[in-house]
Amino acid sequence: MGVDERITTAAHRLTAAERRVAAVMTDEPETVAFGTVALVARRAATSGPTVVRLAMKLGYGGFVELQADIQRELSRLLGPARDRIREQPPADLLARVAEVEAHNVRRTLESVSAEQFDAVVDRLADPARAVWVLPGDVTEPVGSTLALRLAQLRSEVTLVGGSAVAAARVLAGLEPGDTLVAIDIRRYETWLVELTRWAAGVGAAVVAITDGPLSPLTAAAEEALPISAEGVGPFDSMTAGVALANALVAGVATRVRSVATSRLDRVEAAWTATGALVSDPTGSVRRRPAGPASRMEGEDRVPGEPATPIGEDLDAAHRAWRSAGKPADSHRGQRNGVNGSPLAGLAPLEPHQPVEEVVETAES
Repeated sequence: MGVDERITTAAHRLTAAERRVAAVMTDEPETVAFGTVALVARRAATSGPTVVRLAMKLGYGGFVELQADIQRELSRLLGPARDRIREQPPADLLARVAEVEAHNVRRTLESVSAEQFDAVVDRLADPARAVWVLPGDVTEPVGSTLALRLAQLRSEVTLVGGSAVAAARVLAGLEPGDTLVAIDIRRYETWLVELTRWAAGVGAAVVAITDGPLSPLTAAAEEALPISAEGVGPFDSMTAGVALANALVAGVATRVRSVATSRLDRVEAAWTATGALVSDPTGSVRRRPAGPASRMEGEDRVPGEPATPIGEDLDAAHRAWRSAGKPADSHRGQRNGVNGSPLAGLAPLEPHQPVEEVVETAES
C-alpha cells in the first residue's frame, strides 16, 4: 500500500496538524524523502512529535520507514520516461502487465465508495447541468472515453483540450452549476490545475479524477475519484482510468435510460443511412453504400438495385426523425452551435469541439 493510499484510509482520523504534514508528503515529497523530522515539521508549521505520530498512524514503524517508502515512490512516480526506459524489463513482460493492470483496475474501483459513485453519476446525468471534461495530455484517453460516450446518452457534453489559451476560451461558456470533470495525475499540468480552480471559483461543481487525496485538483473538488496509474515500462497506465470512465457512463445510462434509448436509436439510424459502419445493427455486413458514387469505375449497377446517393438516404432518415418528433434543442445547444448540417458529424472532432455535436448534427 502506497503513501497516498495510506493517507486516504486514515484521513478521517487525522488532526488538522497531521493533515498539514500529509500535505507536505504529497506536495513536497522531496522534503520528506531527503529531509529531517525537524524540516518536515517546519514546513507543516507543527512539531516533530506530530510528524512521527502521523507516520505511526499511517502504519509505519517510524519516520525513517516512512521516508524510505516515499523515496521509493518518488523514484517510481516522478522519474521521467527517459529514466524508466533504462530500467531492466521483467522476464515475463505479458504476465507482469496483466498483474499490474488488474491491480490498477481493482484498486481504482474498490477505492470509490458507493456514495461517491452515486453522487458523481447523479451530477453527470442531470440534464440541467452541462458537463465539461478537462483531461491533461497523459489522461486524454480517460477524458475522451468519458466525454464521447457520455455525449451519446445526453446533450451538452464538451471535451476541452488543446492549448491553455484554447481551453480557457472554450471554458468561457461554463455557467454556475455546471459540472467540470478535471482529470490529471502526477506530475500535474499547471494550466489544467489553474483552470480547475478558476471553474470552481465561478460556481462550477468540480469532479476530480486523479491519483491521490492531496492532488492539487482535489482542493477545488466537490468529489475526488482516485485512479491507480502504475505502468510497466516507461509510461503511466490509463487502463484503470478508462475502466472508471466506463463505470461512470454505465451509471449514467441507468439514470437516463428513457431519454438515451431514443437518442441512441437516432444515432444508429444516422450511421445506417450513411453506411458509416461495416455492419448495420442487425449484424448484416454492408460491403459498400448503395448508389453510383460507391461503384468502381466501369462497374454496372446491379439490376433492380436503387441508385440512391448516400446524402438522399440521410435526408430520408432525417425527415423520418422530424416526423417522429425530434426533441427540441436547448438554448445552450443552439448557443454552442451543435446544430449543424446532417453530414457535419462526419468531420473529425476538434479537441475543444462540443462532443455532443457528433451526435446532435446527425440528428438535425
